Amino acid sequence: MTIDSKHTYLSLLCIVFLILFSLEVGAWEYHSCGATTEHSAQMRFGAEFTKKWNNGLSLSLSEDLRIALAERVTGMTPKHETVDLSYGPDFSKSYTTLALAYAPLEYVKLDMGYTLRILGRKDFSDSDEYLRHRMHIGVTGVYNTHYVKFSLRERVLCDIRTDSVNLLEKQRFSWLLRTRLAAEFYVPGQPIKPYTWTELENTLNATEYQQNNGHQYISQVRTQAGVKWRVSRRSSFDFYYRFQYGYNRDINITKRKAHIELTEETSYEHAIGVTYNFDW
Repeated sequence: MTIDSKHTYLSLLCIVFLILFSLEVGAWEYHSCGATTEHSAQMRFGAEFTKKWNNGLSLSLSEDLRIALAERVTGMTPKHETVDLSYGPDFSKSYTTLALAYAPLEYVKLDMGYTLRILGRKDFSDSDEYLRHRMHIGVTGVYNTHYVKFSLRERVLCDIRTDSVNLLEKQRFSWLLRTRLAAEFYVPGQPIKPYTWTELENTLNATEYQQNNGHQYISQVRTQAGVKWRVSRRSSFDFYYRFQYGYNRDINITKRKAHIELTEETSYEHAIGVTYNFDW
């Protein structure tokens, strides 16, 4: 790529991100019937093993274990019931992911994968209660300079429930769009790479009663900062801090739609984590 074409490509990445951000923020208006707020802190431990081939293909298997250190939920439901719950250290979630990626060009990468999710605080006697399935497919655009690597990733996810749900309240197949803009910094002569990224998650098929004034809405905003440390030719660690804002519109519909309750659930999550990476 020439310098002019690289500048054009970076400008295109930024324009796409800004357009998507403006469209999603436009759906960020709502009216509340009841609201709860959750504050939480987590520790996350992960490992990822990646096999790479010379033709641009790679296959990875990863595990992400999340431990809740402290959580507190406060607020009021549409029935004017006061909520004030606190939890101590506990297992939160586990994500096991198998993914396939392909980079046909130096500035484009395609990926797809499957994730098995195990949720905490569920009835572990019934797998339909604590197991969730997720499929994803995405494309990433990359722009490299001497000191910084910029990337813009668009990923579509499908969360699949196997438990019994009221289809007026929740979708059995929930579709989401995640937009991530990242910057990774090269440190000459050092085995470390500081980085930062911001990601927006938008619902694509929220139920009619769950939508925000007839529109889909932003469900999560994440930002992460960390440093990747390569300890050998094949092994590296990723140390990071993540802040996550979440917003969910929980719907409760009684029989024959006689009464519809909306509870807006807002969450603020802080997480410190480390991930071990091995590639060959």
